[in-house]
Amino acid sequence: MADRRTCNVVILGLGFLFIFTAFTTCGNVEQTVVKSLKNSTFRGSGYHSLGIIYGVFSFSNLLAPTVVSVIGAKSTMFLSGLLYSGYVAVFIAPATWAFYLTSVLIGIGAALLWTAQGHFLVENSEASTINRNTGMFWALLQCSMLFGNLYIYLDWNGQTEISDGSRRNIFLFLLVASVLGTLSFLVLRRIHCEEEMLSEEEGQSLLSTRSMYKSRASAALQDTKSEFKTILQLLRTKTILLLSPCMAYSGLELSFYSGVYGTCIGATTHFGAAAKGLIGISGIVVGIGEIVGGGLFGLLCKNSRFRRTSVVFLGMVVHFIASYLIFLNIPDDAPVVFETTTQKSPYLTPSVSIALLCSFLLGLGDSCFNTQLYSILGHVYAEQSAAAFAIFKFIQSVCAAVAFFYSGYLLLMWQLLLLVILGFIGTLCFFIVERVQDFPTDFQED
Repeated sequence: MADRRTCNVVILGLGFLFIFTAFTTCGNVEQTVVKSLKNSTFRGSGYHSLGIIYGVFSFSNLLAPTVVSVIGAKSTMFLSGLLYSGYVAVFIAPATWAFYLTSVLIGIGAALLWTAQGHFLVENSEASTINRNTGMFWALLQCSMLFGNLYIYLDWNGQTEISDGSRRNIFLFLLVASVLGTLSFLVLRRIHCEEEMLSEEEGQSLLSTRSMYKSRASAALQDTKSEFKTILQLLRTKTILLLSPCMAYSGLELSFYSGVYGTCIGATTHFGAAAKGLIGISGIVVGIGEIVGGGLFGLLCKNSRFRRTSVVFLGMVVHFIASYLIFLNIPDDAPVVFETTTQKSPYLTPSVSIALLCSFLLGLGDSCFNTQLYSILGHVYAEQSAAAFAIFKFIQSVCAAVAFFYSGYLLLMWQLLLLVILGFIGTLCFFIVERVQDFPTDFQED
């Protein structure tokens, strides 16, 4: 049993590694790819696509638990993987309508995939193994930022323009990775208790398959209604209200490091022929920052109020330093130019070393905020954890969607200013929650 469960967790992690090797790499480069297209009929925007994805994702989380309950976690993850693969495949032969249609579909697929992942991970864990299994899954997932971006660097280094042949090759590679990840979900095996439940259902000759699924859907709908009521109750608690700015900041930061900053580096004229390849290296360094931060602050540090406030304060300082260096090092028009290179000059002569240092700091700071948000929500709302994390993901995704939509219009200076202001407010509110609020009575008061 234990070996089968461990094997399931490893396969689950590998599946996500392959799928998100494709998706995170795609998100990192897609605005650069879109700007370099020679197709005069294509009118899509990478920023708008990512905004649609996160917007649809945020609202689809409300229905995802019902779908998972009806068709099962394994089938849900397989179907979601197909949607991810379809989105990547669009870049092989781009068409505006397909680009935005698959953006909507992958937003739905993302909600289904992550809900099913959480359900499956818990099913294959016990109290004594949940931390180990979560750590293994997190490590495999974060490695997804390394391999696709390494391919980008090796293929694009020295290129000033992205040719159609180069674009097709990279997205064929990413498509194969996504399909392999999707197929790996078919290898997942049911645990013993599931098999017993299934045999009992099959033994009920009077219960048709249609009736069985109808019964499951009815039960899942009742669970969803109950969970939604809990979410509405939690939204009125002081703790959630105070943590909302910090959650919102994590969404803005997510959009910046995952889609905007790589585009800025690739558009910087001063980097010359190395600019496009640096997008891949930047993505790798962001991933290293995430892995280092997740390891140091998510696994090794003992959980406490002092630890959480210290790590969040460190994350704020790290991001402020990164924002200031980016402001000095990257041209102001880098996120918004319609051509592939910038026209303005930054305050400093752009340095590759500073640009990559900022990539590392962005990943490190992001891990500081996310690990501590997970920690404090799990501590305060241990009995309502599913609802609390649903609120977190909803706020984070909505803010990420908004950020992607304005990223194509606001100069870099204003985007960084928004990040700094919201980061300061979010950190201050986090401190207030830790120092002032009485956690045990927060939910009951409402």
